[in-house]
Amino acid sequence: MTVSTVAAWSFSILLGLMTFLFIFRIVLTWYPQVDLKRFPFNLVAVPTEPFLAPSRKIVPPLGGVDITPILWVGIFSLVRELLLGQQGLITMAFH
Repeated sequence: MTVSTVAAWSFSILLGLMTFLFIFRIVLTWYPQVDLKRFPFNLVAVPTEPFLAPSRKIVPPLGGVDITPILWVGIFSLVRELLLGQQGLITMAFH
């Protein structure tokens, strides 16, 4: 395995993990009694909050529902596909 392959593989895992965390964060919004500062929920809140906090200032809630995690799922999925998908930039550069 070359360094570029390992880097692309690691980047893919990171983007996939972040997408999963945002999806889990969406599910957690259905349960308002959950304290995101307590274990194990802080494992989801800590990596996602730096993305969500600035987004909430730009995108207001729709009908009282915070849609920023949904936007970030789309952004991370798009970036992963553009860079590492079958026709992705990184994929095409290494083949």
